[in-house]
Amino acid sequence: MTFTWADFVSAEPRFAGTVQSRFEKYRHHVLATLRKDGSPRVTGLEVTFRWGELWIGMMPHSRKAQDLARDPRFAVHANPGPDDRMADGDVRISGRAVEVRDEEVRARFVGELSPPEPFLLFRVCPEEVAETSVDGSDLVVRVWRPAGPVRTLRRGPGDGPPREDPREEV
Repeated sequence: MTFTWADFVSAEPRFAGTVQSRFEKYRHHVLATLRKDGSPRVTGLEVTFRWGELWIGMMPHSRKAQDLARDPRFAVHANPGPDDRMADGDVRISGRAVEVRDEEVRARFVGELSPPEPFLLFRVCPEEVAETSVDGSDLVVRVWRPAGPVRTLRRGPGDGPPREDPREEV
């Protein structure tokens, strides 16, 4: 089953709000796609949240568009900000990018956002959403996958295994 951003928001509204807010803080982010040979490609990108969905757009003949046409798997990492404080945590979304060819959806997108044309429009289907932050001496990772609720893992400064927190309010 394919999950959409709206499905994620429905399943985990507070966590989805945290992630969306973090992405909306800055305009430019980093997209990772897969090249023909399977090696990673990273490139700059803007993301757009509209109508309860997450969208990415790009020029039709860009390398990242060619990568996604061949293999829709991607990861997008939120801009970490202007310094090393990471005050709002670190977030990323990975999944599949599905090209949108529906002319009504594309026209609505153009009408509201006026992207440079021509462009390709992709709807994000998240398969993993993660937030990393620091709490005291612990590294805290919150992860959502479509199969269940948000999991929270903590790793301390030693070499012990991560500890799973009981479900926290996210």
